[in-house]
Amino acid sequence: MGALLIIEGKSMNIRSEQYRVRPGATLSLKKWPTRVEPYYKSNKHYEELLAHHVAQLSARQSLLYAHDRYALLLIFQAMDAAGKDGAIKHVMSGVNPQGCQVFSFKHPSATELEHDFLWRTTRALPERGRIGIFNRSYYEEVLILRVHPELLRAEKLPEDLLGRQSIWDKRYRSINDLERHLHRNGTRVVKFFLHLSKEEQRKRFLARIDDPDKNWKFSLADIQERGFWKQYMQAYEACLAATSTRHAPWYVVPADDKENARLIVSQVILDALDELELSYPAPSPRHRRELRSIRRLLEK
Repeated sequence: MGALLIIEGKSMNIRSEQYRVRPGATLSLKKWPTRVEPYYKSNKHYEELLAHHVAQLSARQSLLYAHDRYALLLIFQAMDAAGKDGAIKHVMSGVNPQGCQVFSFKHPSATELEHDFLWRTTRALPERGRIGIFNRSYYEEVLILRVHPELLRAEKLPEDLLGRQSIWDKRYRSINDLERHLHRNGTRVVKFFLHLSKEEQRKRFLARIDDPDKNWKFSLADIQERGFWKQYMQAYEACLAATSTRHAPWYVVPADDKENARLIVSQVILDALDELELSYPAPSPRHRRELRSIRRLLEK
């Protein structure tokens, strides 16, 4: 899948498939680029390309809403400062707020910890006709908790599950079963890992310190988590390899260039919506008769 878009004589050919993780494939994130050749030639060109994608997304979201048979769930995962918030903000800027629902999942509450690890996100799944966005998700349960397994204690799991390597395989299975169930019932799941380099993260952290308006986004905890970079990469590799499936694929998006990442993300979403072959509902014979009757009344 992909698209060839020409604006002012400059072409953009984004092939979504090149960023897709193949089901069952072993994964080494070192072999996946964090930066690729830009699809845009200048800042103005980028703005034109993104505006075109946003307009297309808006039109397709209206179709999705009217068709009312499918829902689309977009999941964003990444290391800190990879640009999840910015990608969501810019890519979805033209979508009708009534047809889009965004949820950010941080540390689970006491109530959420009393339930299974999928409970809090399942309650936020999108309705038919809508696009749901998870900024972080149930995947935190096989990423952060795999790096910090001591956090599992707070979930009050049976003792025989704690300290066992098999807990991650079981959670991958639960996630795959959920996503397979969603697909069977009309919810399409598309997952993005914004692949940021450690050096680019360092630069963005420094920029947050230098910009007073961004100081609130940075804390000592961010630096402490950076110290676990290798462990996080291993957790992501295992997770993406185990849970990228035909019906719920992962896309590894090079994220060192924020603008380029947004163009890739928007193209992947457009391709996912195009696969649904959406259309506006055709009026029934009875409805057409009603419309003709209404027309006569209005024309009087």
